[in-house]
Amino acid sequence: MHKGYMFSKYALDKDLKDVGGLWSRVDFRDYIITPKKIWLANKWFQAGCFLQRPAKGMRRKRKCIKSADGGKVWVTIYEPVNISKNAPCMVYYHGGAFVLRDRPSTHRLAQVYAESIRCKVVIVHYRLGEPYPIPVKDCYRALVWVAHNAEKLGIDKDRIAVVGDSAGGALAAAVTLLARDRKGPSICFQMLINPVTDRSMSYWSMRQFVDSPGWNANLNRQMWDLYLRSGVFGKPQYAAPMCAPSLENLPPAYVETQEIDCLRDEGNAYADRLAEAGVPVELNEIRGTFNGYDVLFDKNQLVHLSVTRRCLVLKRAFAKMPLTPRS
Repeated sequence: MHKGYMFSKYALDKDLKDVGGLWSRVDFRDYIITPKKIWLANKWFQAGCFLQRPAKGMRRKRKCIKSADGGKVWVTIYEPVNISKNAPCMVYYHGGAFVLRDRPSTHRLAQVYAESIRCKVVIVHYRLGEPYPIPVKDCYRALVWVAHNAEKLGIDKDRIAVVGDSAGGALAAAVTLLARDRKGPSICFQMLINPVTDRSMSYWSMRQFVDSPGWNANLNRQMWDLYLRSGVFGKPQYAAPMCAPSLENLPPAYVETQEIDCLRDEGNAYADRLAEAGVPVELNEIRGTFNGYDVLFDKNQLVHLSVTRRCLVLKRAFAKMPLTPRS
């Protein structure tokens, strides 16, 4: 069976039919995550990011902050060159199974968000491959740093949103829980893109997508084994937000899930729990898409429409406008 078989097996949207050449180099059926593979992937992403330059009209800065345990956490800040003072800000946690770094597509999307929304985007380079709770501590520390330095950074501290995709979605959700529980920085909105939310792997989509492109149950199980290898220290809710006993008093949320993704059902379930807790939620379930499909932003109309919707949602959030009804 050839490696690209999953692109004929699964009913991808017609706009994604041409991506087989990109993803079919990897056989997702029995893929094993190893330190060497992680190292090679991160070196590849590092090279791509090194060669990348800010888009025209965009300014980039890098800052180093200290995490709670004294470790170094870098952040990359994107902002339009002519952005006004007291601008809104999105703190962006990238995906990658808690082991893979940001990639060129992370920075392309960050700049699209910054330009389209007229906001500042702070990408958090949390420490990779470290067991829970180190990545969560790094991500929360970055949020605290942004809030405490808001005036110096030209940010409106009352208009800070957190955004995360996949594993980054778990981190964004964890940060909102921590900010609530510790009475920390005010978060005006949370945007969770195909988020990791539940360590049980008990949902139907986990049984359905064991070999799907981009991400699947086989990879997801390995991710949890690596991430929780030191345990949860009695606080599983900051590792897997579905474990939280209460989701009340959290910021409004936009949750986007992909049809062909093992994380689909747990993302939908998290949106349901938020709504049940009285949190305003907009759920966008996109048919025919897979985890990571938005790396094709520059080439694909479907992705362009999805990203445009995210930008509109964040614009409304920063303008203190209500969410649209759940889709």
